[in-house]
Amino acid sequence: MNVAKWLLLALLALPLAELVVFIAVASSIGFAWALLLILAGSLAGGLVLRRAGGSHIARVRGALGQGSFTALQADGSGGVILLAGILLLIPGFITDVVGLWLLASTLFRHDRPAPRNDGVVDLEPEQWQHVPDPVLPDRREREQKP
Repeated sequence: MNVAKWLLLALLALPLAELVVFIAVASSIGFAWALLLILAGSLAGGLVLRRAGGSHIARVRGALGQGSFTALQADGSGGVILLAGILLLIPGFITDVVGLWLLASTLFRHDRPAPRNDGVVDLEPEQWQHVPDPVLPDRREREQKP
């Protein structure tokens, strides 16, 4: 079987597996606590998508609008955080565990550069635009006049 068939089979089996895991957890800690954990996981997923996912979606839109895919490749962790938020938003313990694992592996990676403390913010070219200051004279007008 090819990958697409395995993926389809996994997607079809996921709700049944989530139900089995929910019944097992509910029988051990109680139905109300299990339902509260499911709701807390979905709330956490919504918060992750709202906090980190929104900025990544804006970067994706900006990069696709300019046709620049290099910015998307440079921001690989943003896509993983977006996927983790989606998995947390889906009700179920299996998707919550996978989403938490993705989120933790992204947030606690040690290969990221340390943040600079010099007050300088480095932005990608698609994340900024030049806004002329109305108080300052435009130098371009002076350079063009003979």
